[in-house]
Amino acid sequence: MQHWHDLKTCNGHQKVFDAETLKAIATAKLWNIWVPKTHGGLELGLTEGLRTLQQLASIDGSLGWTVTLCSGANYFIGNLQPETAAELFNPNDVTVLGGSGGLFGFAEKKGDSYLLNGTWNYATGAPYLTHFTLNAKIIEDGIELTDDDGAPVFRSFVIPCEAVQIIDDWHTMGLQATATQSFAVTDYLVDKDYSFIYNRFYLPQDIFKINFRVFADLTLWINYIGMVQHYLAEASKLLDEKTLEDPHKTTTEAEDLLYKYANEVEAATADNTSFSDVQIEALHTAAAASVKRLSKILMELHPLLGIKAARVEHPLNQIFRDYFTATQHHIFTR
Repeated sequence: MQHWHDLKTCNGHQKVFDAETLKAIATAKLWNIWVPKTHGGLELGLTEGLRTLQQLASIDGSLGWTVTLCSGANYFIGNLQPETAAELFNPNDVTVLGGSGGLFGFAEKKGDSYLLNGTWNYATGAPYLTHFTLNAKIIEDGIELTDDDGAPVFRSFVIPCEAVQIIDDWHTMGLQATATQSFAVTDYLVDKDYSFIYNRFYLPQDIFKINFRVFADLTLWINYIGMVQHYLAEASKLLDEKTLEDPHKTTTEAEDLLYKYANEVEAATADNTSFSDVQIEALHTAAAASVKRLSKILMELHPLLGIKAARVEHPLNQIFRDYFTATQHHIFTR
């Protein structure tokens, strides 16, 4: 993966990735790091995939974040009916899924199909996607369905990019090239075969045995680590080793802890053992605390870096903005 360091000058302050960058991502099959080889993917294991994402994040925050979220959406291949998965993931085509995890719209049942309507926020990589994923509340016979606890009944759907209207509303201080825009769907009829349910898998690979919350925690956590490693590498050009000793130690501890959990998850899935609710919560709590410690590193170091780090064209400035834009993701803040 060392050749990806050639891309560090491709991103800068671009609003979107250029065609060369997108071609390189597709050629290296980075959208498909979790997708089985039978469907044109790399079929990486959890630890190997995390190291790939870490390297990308340490090159450029937008690059790591976009590949993480979109490859994470392509991970839903395991949730799709086999015939649908084979149709969408043709080894001869480039398939890029992405969308919103929010429950913002509605799906009205129409026989074996659903009529989709709504507006969904925060679709990372929106201009790069071939298909959008979304969660929608189910309506039957004009009634919004709820479960025994009164919560909305919902399903997740995959629809082609032609079915959505992208809304240009991603105007942020950082992660600009992630193009995490909103999208709207109006009266789009989708067959039930293009819907799925989280944590219900149809593929045999170990990666699909992992609880999705665990998968999401680990793949996003590694991005924060990668961005801080990039920040420290740039800061080392301006600060002495003594000043950076503790930040490097804290970052290494975060990295070691993440891979400790990743190894435990891989061992459990290999034994067909699921993480318990207690283990899932412990991992999440550890990840959230780790990200807070990583954030403190940047907050304490940035004032020491002088006016250079205040210039928008300087790498330290971009990494700082990318990192703290990423911290606004709800996963480790709620």
